[in-house]
Amino acid sequence: MLLPALLLAALPQTAPEPVATVRIAFDRKRETAVSATGYADLAAQRPVTPDDPVRVASISKLVVAIGVLRLVEQGTLDLDADVSKALGWPLRNPGFPDTPITLRLLLSHRSSLTDNVDYVLPLDADMAEVLRDPRAWDAEHAPGSFFRYTNFNFPVIAAVMERATGERFDRLMDRLVLRPLKLDACYNWASCAPATAARAVAIYRARQPTKDDHKGAPPACAVTPARDGSCDLGRWRDGANGAIFSPQGGLRISARGLARIGRLLLNRGRVDGVRLLSAQSVTLLETPLWTFDGSNGDTGDGFYCSYGLAVTFLPTARPGCSDNLFGDSRPRLGHGGEAYGLRSGLWLDRAAGTGVAFFATDVPDTTGTRSAFTPVEEALAAPPR
Repeated sequence: MLLPALLLAALPQTAPEPVATVRIAFDRKRETAVSATGYADLAAQRPVTPDDPVRVASISKLVVAIGVLRLVEQGTLDLDADVSKALGWPLRNPGFPDTPITLRLLLSHRSSLTDNVDYVLPLDADMAEVLRDPRAWDAEHAPGSFFRYTNFNFPVIAAVMERATGERFDRLMDRLVLRPLKLDACYNWASCAPATAARAVAIYRARQPTKDDHKGAPPACAVTPARDGSCDLGRWRDGANGAIFSPQGGLRISARGLARIGRLLLNRGRVDGVRLLSAQSVTLLETPLWTFDGSNGDTGDGFYCSYGLAVTFLPTARPGCSDNLFGDSRPRLGHGGEAYGLRSGLWLDRAAGTGVAFFATDVPDTTGTRSAFTPVEEALAAPPR
């Protein structure tokens, strides 16, 4: 058993402790160490557990990629097709109107979309109209030529998935990924049971709740309400608004659930007797599509230096990169998450056949001693022995 004190001892003495931390180490067969400390609900003094669902932020993108690849395996989607055909309207950078945009480009943040317009859209928004705003696009770089981490890529991906299947994104992800893996998880709470939502880990910043402070009950509205304040999911239309269920960051899942996804990838698409992906699809996930060369992307102050189909690769030994989360030279792959004061991670060491899943709430935006990640993430990634 990993002692929480070991994790906290690795933090700078001046850093406040997170409200909650959960960490699970695992190998191909099982969990190998579990730690949980602090509170899922600070006001109620409800202790956090490894089974409590939390908004894991951008790790949600990696799970979306698994769903996309399942549809690719079935012949429903093509990674290299122009997504405009599936959407039913032209998705084009107005500065480069002849360059098609594909799922491969969207998943790898090379689509030339930006987050200069709001990607958290109300229930009744028209996403096509939002993306006609020139501010949504990089006017200097054509699709495929530049990496820029952009959350808005994933509402577009969700819309493509909906149009290709006729299914609501959250239910589609439940069918393709979550239910086969027996995960009590959901996107934006809409397809989670009320009892699951009532156990949510509240997220904090400076001890003030920022997300999912349900006070022991399910949320009044499982998604961002419509502009008139209403919350009628009967207004959903396939592909009209891929942001409804927050594919870019709204997955609610436990640390234990993340560890199972990690074991799925370590076992090349199979876990606990379930074959979810082919080994070839896992290889696609584990293949970098972009690596920083000094000028071909925005690294986010060194945070992103190598990326694939919603997968980050660490570490990158070149000037301008500060992604040495684990403090060693061993290659790792996975994804981090950051939103509303939460930090999370799912990282695999393919060669060793091991991985770690973790999250912490109420984490200050400070830089660690060896990377652009926070000291909390550095401590949870590679705790002292």
